[in-house]
Amino acid sequence: MDSSEQPPTGRRKGRGQRRGRRVDAATRDAVAALLSGLPLRRDLLIEHLHRLQDSRGCLRAGELVALADLLRIGVAEVYETATFYAHFDLRDDDEAVPALAVRVCDGLSCRLQGGVELDAALRAQLDPAQARVLRAPCMGRCDLAPVVQIGKRHADRASASDVLALIKVGEFTALPVVSETLAAYRAGGGYRQLLALRDGSLQAEAVIAELEAAGLRGMGGAGFPAARKWRLLRDAPAPRYLVCNADEGEPGTFKDRIILEEQTHPFLDGLLLAAACIGAQRCWIYLRDEYPAAHALLRREIAALETAKLIEPGFIDLRRGAGAYICGEESALIESIEGKRGYPRQRPPYVAELGLFGRPTLVNNVETLAMVPTILAGGGARFAALGSEGFTGLRSYSVSGRVREPGVKQAPAGISARKLIDDYCGGMAEGQQLLAYLPGGASGGILPASMADLPLHFGELEKHGALIGSAALIVLSDRDDLRAAVQALLEFFADESCGQCTPCRIGTEKMLALFEAPELDVELLKELAAVMRDASICGLGQAAPNPLTTALMYFPQQLASKRDE
Repeated sequence: MDSSEQPPTGRRKGRGQRRGRRVDAATRDAVAALLSGLPLRRDLLIEHLHRLQDSRGCLRAGELVALADLLRIGVAEVYETATFYAHFDLRDDDEAVPALAVRVCDGLSCRLQGGVELDAALRAQLDPAQARVLRAPCMGRCDLAPVVQIGKRHADRASASDVLALIKVGEFTALPVVSETLAAYRAGGGYRQLLALRDGSLQAEAVIAELEAAGLRGMGGAGFPAARKWRLLRDAPAPRYLVCNADEGEPGTFKDRIILEEQTHPFLDGLLLAAACIGAQRCWIYLRDEYPAAHALLRREIAALETAKLIEPGFIDLRRGAGAYICGEESALIESIEGKRGYPRQRPPYVAELGLFGRPTLVNNVETLAMVPTILAGGGARFAALGSEGFTGLRSYSVSGRVREPGVKQAPAGISARKLIDDYCGGMAEGQQLLAYLPGGASGGILPASMADLPLHFGELEKHGALIGSAALIVLSDRDDLRAAVQALLEFFADESCGQCTPCRIGTEKMLALFEAPELDVELLKELAAVMRDASICGLGQAAPNPLTTALMYFPQQLASKRDE
């Protein structure tokens, strides 16, 4: 990192001694030893916290004080960052805590498959001195529900006996992922366009023109045209940066995990093509902490790119998230990379103008970047023609819930939920009828079966109060409790609000409380939803009412009858 991108150090001036808790010398030395090899930079604070927790199982108060001293920043800065993220477990120095954490996924897809009952069974059967059982937000393994994470090891389609068996044998590390090697990918033509860009035989504008012809849009949820975004960054003053948002946290969304694990080099190829086209000085990948196997895989393959001299050492900086849904918002993600709480920024200015470390920054998600080599190989027009119902290209749909074959389904953009379920997922699960579906995860709203023929694409579902977002389809059947599903989603938003702005912080809590009240005040709920949409800083507060408002619109009788039972 050069001096132009160094964040402020927070060094105190004009005072010989710090106030507050004194640093224990032995603790300081132990923390310094644990952090050996990791630069003592302010922007790496979250990486430092991960290093400490990985070694200790939790974060001790004395270690936070020592870390603050080593980084030469205030203890409050360390504490407020550590307490912001769900995956950091802060404890007093003398508090007895089992090192092993057992996290039970609390996402809607896991709840549909018995996650709540599994959580209760583990709490009843596990000795609290042996492991601590925690309910955790969606882990991005919705196709394998219910899911439990034991240390870094995931138990998929888990039962209590499965989890207890893994604990008994001490298997707490993530299973390695086998993916295509760099050599195999290059043998098939991988990275050729990148080398052509670098030697001048392929022009950046030609690449961007193909993306424009393909109709490629940002697949993280906003749907902004990729070509337009890249051009904006090319024209921005240097140095420019590129950030990949691999922090999908939308309940029901898991496509990025599959792409990272199964299309590792197409993704990295797309990342480097984007960097070359905009003239990015460096790249960052911000990856969910829930994906330890993908993290190990990316570290290995990035190292392979460095060894092959396709990139300079350190050109790609891989960072871990720490369990904050809000960091899927691009400016909150950038704050997190800088080592701070993931608070969304007020806009304007936009991150394309003033992004990471104050520099123009291109933010794209995993799916968008992974599409780029495919588009260039066959041409933008050919890719565009793969769409349906007048829409362009392909999309990766994360499908979970009451279908026979859940998973990531690459299908024509504009496909309907009914066709996706019937033609790509083997139809509904045995003996179950389609009641409703969430087209875009928790924030996408809930639509009835009668609307299952609507195109799943940007600009279409908004007419009906819903969103396609990240294309996370959660399917509900006639056997599911719709009111319980709505409540689970409202609880999720109340828990995940970052707390920065009042309309979202208070609004999500009040909406949940009103929903749980003996009498459902529909008009007051609608008024609250309007305030949240109009006044919240970012998309979390603006979209949080969607599950409730759409359920009230399309399922008023079901909500009322559930309340009366």
